[in-house]
Amino acid sequence: MRLLIVDDDADLRQSLSLLLREAGYEVVAEADPEEGLRRALAEEFDLILCDVKMPRMDGLAFLRRYRGERGAALIIMMSAYGAEDAALEAMREGAYDYIRKPFRPDEVTMVVRKAEERERLRREVETLRSSIGADAARDLVVAESKAMRDLLELASRVARHNTTVLVTGESGTGKEVLAKAIHRMSPRHEASFTAINCAAIPEQLLESELFGHTKGAFTGATADRAGLFETAHQGTLLLDEIGDLPLSLQAKLLRVLEEGEIRRVGGRDGKKVDVRVIAATAKPLDEAVERGEFRPDLYYRLDVVRLHIPPLRERREDIPALLTHFARQAAQRLGHPVSITPQAFTLLSEHSWPGNVRELRNAVERAAVLSGTKALDWGDFALGNGTKANGHGPVPANGSFDLRSQVEEVERALIQRALEASKGNRREAAHLLGISLRTLFYKLRRVQQHTNGN
Repeated sequence: MRLLIVDDDADLRQSLSLLLREAGYEVVAEADPEEGLRRALAEEFDLILCDVKMPRMDGLAFLRRYRGERGAALIIMMSAYGAEDAALEAMREGAYDYIRKPFRPDEVTMVVRKAEERERLRREVETLRSSIGADAARDLVVAESKAMRDLLELASRVARHNTTVLVTGESGTGKEVLAKAIHRMSPRHEASFTAINCAAIPEQLLESELFGHTKGAFTGATADRAGLFETAHQGTLLLDEIGDLPLSLQAKLLRVLEEGEIRRVGGRDGKKVDVRVIAATAKPLDEAVERGEFRPDLYYRLDVVRLHIPPLRERREDIPALLTHFARQAAQRLGHPVSITPQAFTLLSEHSWPGNVRELRNAVERAAVLSGTKALDWGDFALGNGTKANGHGPVPANGSFDLRSQVEEVERALIQRALEASKGNRREAAHLLGISLRTLFYKLRRVQQHTNGN
């Protein structure tokens, strides 16, 4: 156990240091509270013994500044006669205990031993919580292949620390799912997990979305608004598609990562935030750096630990387990059993899945919705544009080889079945079909025009 003593009394520092070293502790002592605070924040300490009355900064101010900077060590205040009120105030603000000067050696060691036992119990609880989080993450991430098992094991080790993580992989491989797993396995798992797609929000709105804004900062800013960094305080923030972050915001993000402080749009004052950042990208950031599209300093700050998710075609051992996993999810969603025939398992495992896990999940959900309660066979899965599948590969659904009419016929049938399954809810139907609501409206107009034309 490592201890820091902060006291301007040289005799007390020396005697207390000697006593605690003889008791088996590693001890560091500082006379100046400012220097003591700097060391407390820069180094790893389990316990801090701090005098209540010191020049330049008293013990209560030390405690407030240390806690304000997210210092985690237990603090025991030391007070002379007449300073008990200040010591009690410090305990109300988070100090663990206080000892009164002059103190007996056995009194000091007893209080320190109690603090050590509390710290031990805290760490055991954190270990237990981490193990529970790891079980939850295994339920979230399907990992049958060696590549994914190794990746999940590395993610569990990274999760325990506050390190920035860069998750890479093709579109649809499950980068957000892995980020959620890291959050669940981390000490932050009881706080929020927040995700934002940097490519989906216009540049002029993205800064406000990330950092917030003050009233009157721009047209439409009628009130102060917290950004995602503030709402994710003490939790995890996923910056998806980080490669699409505009250059103008990259410098601001770098400052937040290095200083732990955000400034709202239109604001003057900074605000400290405690957020674990995970970035994800399907683009090779090193190439973006070479083209001048991504700041190298931000790239190196994000790329502390890189976790690469291989495409599904390179880990086919995961496909049967993923099929079972998504069938179970579909069954819960639809309220009836969903099963897949052995032939479909075999042939689907041989499919290339260019859209990766996302394409596989959507294929299972569509088949489950549109095929009713029977076991899903190979022919129930629509793979590619306007085709269904059989054991010999994709074939036209109506026997015609006219591509346009074939695609339109399949689209009309799928839209009709999706609307029936969703009981006419167009938003839900669009979700089942894997398209946007706007695209569904466009296709419905096409269907109506085709019907009227006939």
